[in-house]
Amino acid sequence: MGFEISAEDKDLTYIILPAYNEATRIRPVIEEIARKGYKMIIVNDGSSDNTLDVIKASQKKYPKNIFIYSHIINRGVGMAMQTGFDAVLRYNPKYVVNMDSDGQHSVDDLENVLEPLVTGRAQAVIGVRPLKDMPLSRNFANAIMNLLTRIFYRVNVSDSQTGFRAITAEALKKIEINARGYLISSEFIREVHDNKIPFEEVPIKTIYTPETQAKGTNVTEAFKILIQMIKHQF
Repeated sequence: MGFEISAEDKDLTYIILPAYNEATRIRPVIEEIARKGYKMIIVNDGSSDNTLDVIKASQKKYPKNIFIYSHIINRGVGMAMQTGFDAVLRYNPKYVVNMDSDGQHSVDDLENVLEPLVTGRAQAVIGVRPLKDMPLSRNFANAIMNLLTRIFYRVNVSDSQTGFRAITAEALKKIEINARGYLISSEFIREVHDNKIPFEEVPIKTIYTPETQAKGTNVTEAFKILIQMIKHQF
């Protein structure tokens, strides 16, 4: 039998989901999370489609589980995460999870990602995607980013660009995120490492579709992140 989070700990867990133009994909994700009894901070990052309307419709069904924050314009996933981190602390959580809102992560993995935090083995968790299932271009870009994270931030991880991570609220208060875009993934790891926050890697499932394959860190994004990493050194 797998790990099952208690009702008390579940009530103190909040999921942060940044969303940008996810109108066709976000509803089943957030409603499945709500059915499991978790609360969510959803950050609509200036979507130009009807993402916000879809989220509001789900909120009407689960008003105690869904809390919405919006950017007037698209500011990037890093800024959306900053908004989510700032907002979630107002709710006095015990555990905070971040996952993508496009359906590429399995909601069933929430308990797996939370287990090291709830059992006290770690204060932060990084969800590791199966590299064998990753599209070749994404796999190559991820390998580059793992190397850059090791060089610039002096920490070795298996999946530096994962969008599925978790942290205790107390540890979250110690870190500072400034990235605007996909650099946030490596920056999160840097902050955890620099603040000596014990972390653990946990295998997660990934659901690839044509839409999710087109997003995330490719070679071009990896090069942009490299430039940002260099700038952050000065």
